[in-house]
Amino acid sequence: MAFLELWMIYLILALIAITFEIFVPAMFCINFAFAGIITAILSLWWGNFSQLLIVFTVLSLLSIIFIKPLLLKLLKKNTNADFEAQYIGKIVKSIEPINTSSGAVTLYDERWEARLNEGNEEIPADCDVKIVRNDSLILYVERI
Repeated sequence: MAFLELWMIYLILALIAITFEIFVPAMFCINFAFAGIITAILSLWWGNFSQLLIVFTVLSLLSIIFIKPLLLKLLKKNTNADFEAQYIGKIVKSIEPINTSSGAVTLYDERWEARLNEGNEEIPADCDVKIVRNDSLILYVERI
């Protein structure tokens, strides 16, 4: 190739994939970035375009099949652990009455949806409550 060498093509492809991953964080384009970087390194010593295209395709598929699930599991595990370490057990103030279907607390000057963890007794506004668990963006609390 006259203008671009093979390693440059695959490196550019990897950079494009990384850029897409930054703007659309779906853990999909990162697989192509991984395959592009490995293929760019291999192209320095071995192969022609068609052989390297096969290597890139195989690496992309292997990455989607094996690496993506591991990254998603690791990311989810760390996110939950970080949340629990930061918020579970923390004492916060209720800003709306809290029951099993509605309520809100303030945590670091941010409003969070809250629900009563157990029981039917409503917690009035302006009470201290303890966060006992979370389900997505809803905090489950109990009165202190």
